Parts: sequence; structure tokens; C-alpha cells
Amino acid sequence: MNKEKKAILWLGAGHFVNDIYTGILNPIMPFIAAKLGITMAMATIVISISNIFSSLLQPIFGFFADNMLKRVFIFWGLILSSIFIPLAPLSTSAGMLILFMILGSLGSSFYHPQSSGFVNKFGTMCNTCADDMGFFISMGSLGFSFGPLIAAFVTQYMGMENMPFLSIIGLSLVTTMFIFVPKLSDIEKKPEYKSFKETFVTILSNRKMNYLMIISMMKVLVTTSCCTLLPFLWKDMGYTPFYIGTALFLFIIAGGFGSLCSHKIELMFGTKNLLYFSMMATLPMIIMFSLTYKLHPIFSIAMFVVIGFTTMLAQPVTMVMGQTILPKYKSVVAGFMNGFAWGLVAISLSFIGMTAEHFGITNVLISLSILPVISTILIKYL
Repeated sequence: MNKEKKAILWLGAGHFVNDIYTGILNPIMPFIAAKLGITMAMATIVISISNIFSSLLQPIFGFFADNMLKRVFIFWGLILSSIFIPLAPLSTSAGMLILFMILGSLGSSFYHPQSSGFVNKFGTMCNTCADDMGFFISMGSLGFSFGPLIAAFVTQYMGMENMPFLSIIGLSLVTTMFIFVPKLSDIEKKPEYKSFKETFVTILSNRKMNYLMIISMMKVLVTTSCCTLLPFLWKDMGYTPFYIGTALFLFIIAGGFGSLCSHKIELMFGTKNLLYFSMMATLPMIIMFSLTYKLHPIFSIAMFVVIGFTTMLAQPVTMVMGQTILPKYKSVVAGFMNGFAWGLVAISLSFIGMTAEHFGITNVLISLSILPVISTILIKYL
């Protein structure tokens, strides 16, 4: 195995661990909220602030990553996520919770743009870019799926106060990645400097990129809303943290499997057909979930898992499409596709949470799942 392939494997491992931390708080947030005495609406505001710092800033860090060959954002990103997110359950006030989540979320903003840019460059050298990007994204989804399971297990059987011990995983991995992920300066010449204004004007004025970002946002809107709101629904029904964590684990691991299969399905049915299916299949499944979650919980969980698979099918495709449209800006494009879309959705989470308190969680999820269907009109222009 050459050093580029080894680097991709370790970057995937880093994505796995980083996203474990990203997924830790969703299943236990209802219990943290109860401990601090805050409402579901306030808890979704806290999650929204966290997601803004983990996602909305990614294009900016992607810009700096595209203008350097060092690995600084990869390492510092993993360090920040490893230390501060596991500290969040120990918070004694909403302000302390927000501080820990902001610092930990910045780590995610650091890690994702530069690491996905590295994967694209190493994958291009091996002529396996699409498959490598699918692997990289699926490893993130896999980590994000294990996060809820680990957090729920620790909370239920060991207590939330032991969550900081999870920092050991990420801090140990950073050392190993330092050895196995080469600086791009070892294999590339220093990139031509791109101005901040030129970079962002180029990306934001590109029609196809704007359509891709809208499509990504609609997909992310449903995924994020499900992962944020349904734990509150299940807690109110009396389910344990471990049950909630297991449900989220199955949902997200199905999404990781969707990302892993994405390129092969794309080759069989075509890029646009895959996008149409991914965007349109969610609505009927959300409706079936809403009709069955009380009387047939096992069937509703099965629907929930399939939603995870279908929504994540499109992610590697949209990422590679964006980086192909603007190949000089790989890390910034990754920041927009993987981060900015999530950040814009995060801004809406607080409003979504307040709406769900008044109109019901399942009613809000059904309404939101209509938006990806509407956005399919943009696919023909890609």
C-alpha cells in the first residue's frame, strides 16, 4: 500500500473519531437539559449555536487550508473536539455548556475542510477519488453513529460525569496521524496563493455550486432535525438513554453505508437519478414513521434507519461534483458542501425547536421533508 492510500486510511480514521465527538451530545441532550432546567426550545438553541461553529466557519478554514500544505487544521481540529465536547455534560449552567460546545465545535470546523481536501488530492493521485471520498464520508458517518451509542452507554451505566475519559481516544489518534499523514509539501509544490475575496466570489457566483448547496441544505435539514428532535420525542415516551442512542446509531450507520455504496449506485443508475431518489424518498418514509411510532415502534425504527440510508446516499456525489466544478478550491468547496450547508441549517434549528414545541415534533418533520422534494427541480440544471 502506497503512502497516499495509507494517508487516506488515517484521515478516514480521524474523521471517524472526530465525528464520534460530534455525535455524542444529541441522545443525551434531553437529559443535560433536564439537569440544567432548560426547555427543549432552549436546548435546540444550544445545539444550533454549536452547529454554527462546527459548520458555518468551515469555508473560511477551507480557504486557509487551500493556501497551505501543512496539516495544522487536521491536528488542532481533532485536539479541540477531543477535549471540549466530552466536558459538555459536566456543565453547571447553560453558559458553560455553550462555551464547551463552541470550543469543541471549532475543532470540527478545523478538521473537515482540510482533511477532505487532502483526501481529494491523495485520491486523485491514485485515480480513485470518488471511492476514496465515499470511504472518507462513510467513516465520518460511522463515527457519528457510534457517538450516540457510546454517550448513551456511558450515561446510563457509568454516569455523565465520566464522559471526559473519552478524550483519550482522540488525543491518542492525533499522535499516530502525525506519523502517517504526510504534509502535502512532501509531494506537491506550494500552491498559488488565492485571495480571500476572489475565492468566495468565484464559488458563490457559480450557478451550479449554488444549486448543489441548496440541495445539500435540504438534505441536511431533514437529517439534522431528525437527530435533534426525535430524542426529545423518545424521552417523553419514557425510553432510556441507551434506547435513544441505539436508534441514532442505527440511523447514522445506515447513512454511512449509504455513503459507502453511493459511487457504485451512481455508476448503475446515473448521478441525477441517484439524487432524485435520495431527495424524494424521505417524505413517504417520514410519514410512515409518524403514523407508526406509537403503535408499531419496531417498524417505525426500521423506517427511521432507511431514512438515514437514503438521505446520505447523495453526500459523496454532491461533494465530488462540487470539487470537480471548482478543482482549484477543493478545501473551500468541501467547507461549503460539508459545513456551510449544515451551518445554515443550524441557524434554523432554534426556530424549528420552538415550532416543534407548539405543533408537535412529527408534524414539523413531515413539513420539513417536503422541502427536499421541492428542491429536486434544481437537479436538471446541474
